[in-house]
Amino acid sequence: MEDVIRSLGFLCLGSRLKRIGEQLQADTQRVLDRLDVPVQSSQYPLLAALDRLGALPVGELAQALGIAQPGITRSVALLAELGLVEVSPSNNDQRRRIVSLTRNGRRLVDVAKRDVWPRIETAVADLCAERSGPLLDQLAAIEEGLAEVPLDRRVERAAVP
Repeated sequence: MEDVIRSLGFLCLGSRLKRIGEQLQADTQRVLDRLDVPVQSSQYPLLAALDRLGALPVGELAQALGIAQPGITRSVALLAELGLVEVSPSNNDQRRRIVSLTRNGRRLVDVAKRDVWPRIETAVADLCAERSGPLLDQLAAIEEGLAEVPLDRRVERAAVP
């Protein structure tokens, strides 16, 4: 069957990048599920931002991640339900809500930085290691690489000594 998105080249670049992103997130989620991590792969960037930048207002968190504020608000609500972040009003402006990691959130991030993120980063680097040349050819090679060995299997493979 023809891959229409691939065959349309630059016309569908956004759709193609989205498809690759969704594949990477789905594969990453399988890794997280196997490690019994209670967070969705799409929420890790938010936790990483709080780890790197400290407590932030929702709007600045959205800006730091390049994600629309409603999406950040939903993720923050889910992470707060899990006890990983807390939301408190700003001292200066009661309308602004400040998001910060809880003690459990900090523990999860510390474990992720030590045990999870390096594995995923290594697997993605492995997937992209041999890529060079025109962008569309590189995307095709990445898609083919994911089809051959999904990211979660690459993580497993990299973890075996």
